[in-house]
Amino acid sequence: MNAVPQASADEPGLWDALPGMLLRLAEDGRALQVNPALADFLLTSPADALGTPWLDALESASRAALLDALAQRRDFTLQLRLARTARDAGGRWVDCAARWLAGTGHYVCALHDVSGARHAELSTRARAELLRLLADNVPALIAYYDAAKVECRFANSRYASTFGWDTQSIVGRSLVEVIGIDATRQIQPHVDRVLHQGEVATYEREIATPEGKRHIEVNLLPHHGPAGDTVGCFVLISDITKHHLAEMAVRQSEERLAKFMQASAEGIVFHKDGFITDANPPLCDLVGYRLDELLGRKTLDFVAPDHVAKVASVIASGQETAYESVLIDKRGQRIPVEFIVRTMMRNEERMRMTIVRDLRDRHAAQARIHHLAHHDTLTGLPNRSSFMEQLDHVIAGSRVSGSQLALLFIDLDHFKRVNDSLGHLVGDTLLRTAAARITSSLRATDIVARFGGDEFMVLLPGIAQRSDVEEVAQKLLLAIEAPVNADDRPISVTASAGVALFPHDGDSPEELIKHADTAMYLAKARGRAQYRFFDPAMASNAYAALVMEGELAQALERGEFELHFQPQVSARDGAVVGAEALIRWRHPERGLLLPATFIPLAEQQRLMLPIGQWVLREAARCAGRWHALGLVAAPVAVNLSTMQFQAVGFVESVARVLQEEGVEGRLIELELTERMLMDDLPEVSAKLAKLAALGIRVSVDDFGTGYSSLGHLKQLPIDKMKIDASFVKDLPDDRGSAAITRAIIQMARSLGITAIAEGVESEPQRSFLALNGCDELQGDLISKPLDAVAFEAWLRGRGA
Repeated sequence: MNAVPQASADEPGLWDALPGMLLRLAEDGRALQVNPALADFLLTSPADALGTPWLDALESASRAALLDALAQRRDFTLQLRLARTARDAGGRWVDCAARWLAGTGHYVCALHDVSGARHAELSTRARAELLRLLADNVPALIAYYDAAKVECRFANSRYASTFGWDTQSIVGRSLVEVIGIDATRQIQPHVDRVLHQGEVATYEREIATPEGKRHIEVNLLPHHGPAGDTVGCFVLISDITKHHLAEMAVRQSEERLAKFMQASAEGIVFHKDGFITDANPPLCDLVGYRLDELLGRKTLDFVAPDHVAKVASVIASGQETAYESVLIDKRGQRIPVEFIVRTMMRNEERMRMTIVRDLRDRHAAQARIHHLAHHDTLTGLPNRSSFMEQLDHVIAGSRVSGSQLALLFIDLDHFKRVNDSLGHLVGDTLLRTAAARITSSLRATDIVARFGGDEFMVLLPGIAQRSDVEEVAQKLLLAIEAPVNADDRPISVTASAGVALFPHDGDSPEELIKHADTAMYLAKARGRAQYRFFDPAMASNAYAALVMEGELAQALERGEFELHFQPQVSARDGAVVGAEALIRWRHPERGLLLPATFIPLAEQQRLMLPIGQWVLREAARCAGRWHALGLVAAPVAVNLSTMQFQAVGFVESVARVLQEEGVEGRLIELELTERMLMDDLPEVSAKLAKLAALGIRVSVDDFGTGYSSLGHLKQLPIDKMKIDASFVKDLPDDRGSAAITRAIIQMARSLGITAIAEGVESEPQRSFLALNGCDELQGDLISKPLDAVAFEAWLRGRGA
């Protein structure tokens, strides 16, 4: 559990100054102390929140769960939901981390507002359900397969049930599993055409279903990725069984043909020498004319002018074919159709029969699928994948023409506050308005897209000079910040923008976006509501990283680092056998920071060497002091970084620290990861031998998560294996973790190495490890990491 600040009642100033929402609770739920941040969140004052009234702010279920947890008199974490109010109709949630202070008989709690994450989760789920509802109600079979493995990634209910699956079980199935190996072989040429040539493929085939054999028309549409390669395939299937049977009936019998014409749902027209001789009711309904208005007229009279040449060519050739065309109905509207043309004998005359299939529904479904794949559903703007395709195309054109273009990365400032305070509906209104304003402020040739969340991309091709971009950027920021009327209240947000120019700031879409993003974050760092052009100096580090890097470099000089120590005890009798030194950064503004916050940056900037040397020296100094006081003679374990271990003169620097601090090597233990041991086995072995000569013990940290082998380990002077906490946390119930833990203990015993388990937090875990022969234990069950003073007191309390 995260560390919870501990302030006493006689330190109200410190309590009020601590960051975040803090609460002191009695075990019956009464609030003993509330800091201003929490009082503001509860819309009350610290004084009015004391006692039990603050519990009224919680929903009943959360209140009951909290009271139950408080009664346990131990640390806990819990997510609580606040009762809805007029100001937060969407509801609010907080994460509560509580620490039980046995000495004072109450809890200290830190609360964190997680409402935004919960609302985002609910919104995402609703949109997914809406998409599924739409797909399952489209009158067609729809699916999507990836190109890499040709596995189904999506299917609507019609598609899944047709092939004997449901929408859940079909996902991840290969094409062979879905339709069978024979059908796969049959359609493989069409699949190859889509996946390898990136072309649309259309074909018909017969399938067996629980209702009998059906004839289907399949459209395979390639899905092109940002680089233009085919990354998947959209499948659109229409059941054309009725039409297929109708065509067969036409060929078999003229009498049956006449009946079929009246019963068919498709339009059918007979014509001789280009003049209409008969038509069925569906055809009349399609074009809006009565039969007597059609008879004797030229077929070409009803064909769209831009398709007349094609239709006339087919008539003249007498070929039997199927092709798409466009009719003009009585109201002058265009109707996309498919003509299936056949030559046959009717009434002892040779004539042409054309089945006219209305394609409006199919085209609408295809257009909808294409739109959903390339546009943002909220704003209607192109989405990220569509924008990347357009950006790549425009860059290619600019590269050929030698022209410039500008890319603007726009991000709304503090947009999360709008969602958290006013709800996502207001946030959506704000996004739609921003999208409309950006679009209306640009030229017809400019491109705008929603890149995700509250981020927009604007592409300005054909830029003559930098001042033109500055004018557009300023115009866009002013347009966005104009008040928006949402729920009868004016709301205004500003935006920050970063600008990257082609070809000056990048030659590829990825590079331009990266540099525009960097410039945008610099604009935010310098006060927001402004734009910044990319400067090559920005490329090496983001602004926030630069700030922390500077602070990190000064932290050693200012003495802001400190060590905390977590005891290690014997699994047999609980005697103290060592302690692990853990670095913390006492940041002047952000408080106590854990290693994950700053160690990665320290490693990137090569600050890990001086920091690691400080840790080693401080650990040696503490170990020497405790030994001199007679508190403990066990070693202090120090974690080594790869950079530190591989540094030239590392062993010599360790020896120098021991000498200068007057500490014996046996009081220091060095922890290395498995990967560090495997990098250069001969060199590692030589270093470990030198460390062993100094009396220093060596431990393999997080054993079981790396790459070492028994063959390698037996060649190295290793003293201890540390079983990783990821295995310990699931003990003793998880069979896999139990088996791995036993194997590590047995391996250590066979090599004559001490086995220690970290992350021990419960009595069942301790019992399992002890019964299975684990030598030593470390974890919160024994003690949480303590600062030097608290650790010394802990040792004195145990009489170590």
